[in-house]
Amino acid sequence: MKNTEKAPPVSNFIRNIIIEDIKANKNDGRVITRFPPEPNGYLHIGHAKSIVLNFGLAKEFGGRCHLRFDDTNPTKEEVEYIEAIKEDVKWLGYDWGEHLYFASDYFEKLYEYAEELIRRGKAFVCDLSPEEIREYRGTLTEPGRESPYRNRSVEENLDLFRRMRAGEFPDGSRTLRAKIDMSSGNLNMRDPVIYRIMHVPHHRTGDRWCIYPMYDYTHCLSDSIEGITHSICTLEFEDHRPLYDWVLDQLPVPCHPQQIEFARLNLTYTIMSKRKLMKLVETGVVSGWDDPRMPTISGMRRRGYPPAAIRQFCEKIGVAKRDSVVDIGLLEFCVRDELNRTADRVMGVLNPVKLIIENYPEGESEELEAVNNPEDPSAGTRMVPFSRELYIEREDFMEDPPKKFFRLAPGREVRLRYAYFVTCTGFKKDEDGNIVEIRATYDPATKGGDSPDGRKVKGTIHWVSAPHAIKARVRLFDRLFSVPAPERVKEGGDFTDFLNPDSLTVLDGCMLEPGLKDAAPGYVCQFERRGYFVVDEKDFVPGSPVFNRIVSLRDSWARIEKQRQQEEARKNKQKSGRKR
Repeated sequence: MKNTEKAPPVSNFIRNIIIEDIKANKNDGRVITRFPPEPNGYLHIGHAKSIVLNFGLAKEFGGRCHLRFDDTNPTKEEVEYIEAIKEDVKWLGYDWGEHLYFASDYFEKLYEYAEELIRRGKAFVCDLSPEEIREYRGTLTEPGRESPYRNRSVEENLDLFRRMRAGEFPDGSRTLRAKIDMSSGNLNMRDPVIYRIMHVPHHRTGDRWCIYPMYDYTHCLSDSIEGITHSICTLEFEDHRPLYDWVLDQLPVPCHPQQIEFARLNLTYTIMSKRKLMKLVETGVVSGWDDPRMPTISGMRRRGYPPAAIRQFCEKIGVAKRDSVVDIGLLEFCVRDELNRTADRVMGVLNPVKLIIENYPEGESEELEAVNNPEDPSAGTRMVPFSRELYIEREDFMEDPPKKFFRLAPGREVRLRYAYFVTCTGFKKDEDGNIVEIRATYDPATKGGDSPDGRKVKGTIHWVSAPHAIKARVRLFDRLFSVPAPERVKEGGDFTDFLNPDSLTVLDGCMLEPGLKDAAPGYVCQFERRGYFVVDEKDFVPGSPVFNRIVSLRDSWARIEKQRQQEEARKNKQKSGRKR
């Protein structure tokens, strides 16, 4: 019987902040979070961490989480990305209900707030070019210089800003900047740009606007308008928090949310930059954002990663205040852990060679019972055909095996999974020396894989009946990069220098159980001894499924986890002994 008891929430510093806020009746005990993606690309596993955190905390404390698109840069945004993001969030198991928002919903209100900043002497229209603004900004060791346009009158600033909105000026000719402190040690506070001119149509507002607000200005005000209580961001926004607070402090806003930063997810053998992922797509290194080798949520979905495994992974890595790098093996462990419980077991031979059982009646076949999932008795059994001619894996036979090779070899007996004991009697080679056929005899008394006389065999191999097998294409995926840190590029190099040339292997002529002929898109199973596989949804052809390998069966993290549990049990035993 499965253990369905839900584990208690894992404590972290953000959760502790919310608990203390509720105790103090801050925000009247409400918890409202948000997930604010930019629709300029597809979400990746790093975004999944933020999704799980924001939606998970809101659910735990009886609040809600908003999905809000930060659509303030129409030059990079597409409706395709918006729809993909919505699909990803739902696939991960979360629902924003009626709380779907866009920053563009607030463009008019944001403009009104900008005029209010001007009236309060807290913003000015600047004629410096982007290059001049950078030059005037200063450095980490030198203060910036004030713009020569900083002291324009309120009336002149309002007039110019309204003319900016009316479209009188070309792109890049003017900006609206906050008037804060050009000598601040925080570069973000040195009169940052809050509006720029862009004569670009917007996917939702069309040609209504030719000025667009900057992210730092938009984000905090959108949070306030929506009544967000805890604005949870990744660590790179820590230096932006003073600006977040400054904007809200200058204006008559509905509320002042609390920004809290946590460490983003960094994963070995993985690129997390949207810009770099887009380069892989645009240059054809991968087949698209949903290529199963990509760290995108859509890529992982197509590869067959279960959403429960991704949620488990995000919970296991926890929430920290400092950046660190997580071993991708932990993600693969979570995938295996979930699929081990849920995936059907089937037999598929990826590199087939024919095995002929000489003493089995010609032209006859039988049905043998096979277990669907040993981890789940309720999954039941299935019948698989067995005949005189079978396919086995080529690597399961050796002409001259080493001492610890326990599979098939001349004169050696092995067990065929769910079937019989067989003993190799010979083999044939082609003119190039390749083995093309193996001969064996079977023991009819060992039906089901057990010997009535008690003799033991060390090897068990899988097989498929040749007359009944279906031929299929199978794609094997390896890590996209060949080094743990592909973003650490030496001067003059490029992250694409570390692409793994063996990240995709396509096998044609694989032989599978006949029951897989009608497998539906998205069907997940374990090919016994070969790994977990999924029927590709994009390249699906009825009656001729293409299988993608989700993950292999090798799992070093399982050993690490077992050792950790054993060590924890030992410590608990010592503690209980001391108490007695």
